[in-house]
Amino acid sequence: MRYSFSLATFVAIATALPTLDAQRRAKLFTVELAPGQTKAVTEAGKLALTSQGIGFIDVTDWPQSSRVLANYTYPTELTQGESVQDLIDQLSGTNIRTNLEIFSSFNNRYYQSETGNQSAEWLLAQARSYIPSRSPVTVSIFPHVYRQSSIIATIPGKSAKTIVVGAHQDSINGAAGVNRTTARAPGADDDGSGSMTILEAFRTVLTNSTIANGDASHTIEFHFYAAEEVGLLGSGNIFRSYAEQKRDIAAMLNQDMTGYTAGYKSRNMTPKFGLVTDNTNALLNNFTRRVIKAYTKTEVADTECGYACSDHTSATRAGYPSAFVFEGEMHGPNDNPYVHTANDTIETIDFEHTVEHAKVVVGFVVELAFADL
Repeated sequence: MRYSFSLATFVAIATALPTLDAQRRAKLFTVELAPGQTKAVTEAGKLALTSQGIGFIDVTDWPQSSRVLANYTYPTELTQGESVQDLIDQLSGTNIRTNLEIFSSFNNRYYQSETGNQSAEWLLAQARSYIPSRSPVTVSIFPHVYRQSSIIATIPGKSAKTIVVGAHQDSINGAAGVNRTTARAPGADDDGSGSMTILEAFRTVLTNSTIANGDASHTIEFHFYAAEEVGLLGSGNIFRSYAEQKRDIAAMLNQDMTGYTAGYKSRNMTPKFGLVTDNTNALLNNFTRRVIKAYTKTEVADTECGYACSDHTSATRAGYPSAFVFEGEMHGPNDNPYVHTANDTIETIDFEHTVEHAKVVVGFVVELAFADL
């Protein structure tokens, strides 16, 4: 359809465009820097916080946390050893590398960029390719108002009680003054490593016919969150929705960065897991320690992350118990210096360590999927 405008109308539109762009850039968002501590910032202000390494959750559309109040008990004895070990034996660092080569080859996975959308579409297709024939398993998008969708893979069980594993799929170049939608941000470790780790765990878990056929005691979900880097938006949207629906989420395990060990190795130290103890659930952390000890060869050390450092915060804020296993002890010489830069590339990844993380994921979901919670 064509429209006819006068010269005066064209001038008025042209004059208004800069004002509209300025209004967009001046829009204020409410971010939460600590429980109950909020601040109004512009989009540029959010990016500045990210660049400074300050964690926050964007609560503009979630000002009052919708909390589900439920208590869960977790096994003190692990009962699925044979099944878990069979699955662990099938985990492949080669598969993780192959998928990460593709995932980190997108120019960036920024939540508002075309390649952020394309990478999500690739991830959706790849996860769907692992579903066995005639299985009730589904992989679907969770749409947002922004360009990139989150992705949820659901393995139904006999009950609606759900075990969640999550990782964020987006990446960002945090350099000052760059165009985030076009700047190179391969995000191989942050958080391509975590996303591809749980993708491999998803593939492997589906080789267990009992689980793949929907006969586990509880439901399992694998989440790939959009827009983590700008205030945990994707996971916040999902867990807010779950809380409002009163979804029964018994446990959430976060995997944000699983592949950088050079900090340890440069000092002739053996890499460890970092188990995040702040803004997580103490009982679930104890269970996670049992899984790590039983099913991996990696030691674990307690570490603190700071408020809103990753997507487990969204689960916690909604009232759901969460745990977070990081690639190492935080805030020291073990930290990956390349995050949020063009140098966060696949060459920095220790794929043996990503497989160790995948073992944790498999043990966590299989044990809990059959547990009395």
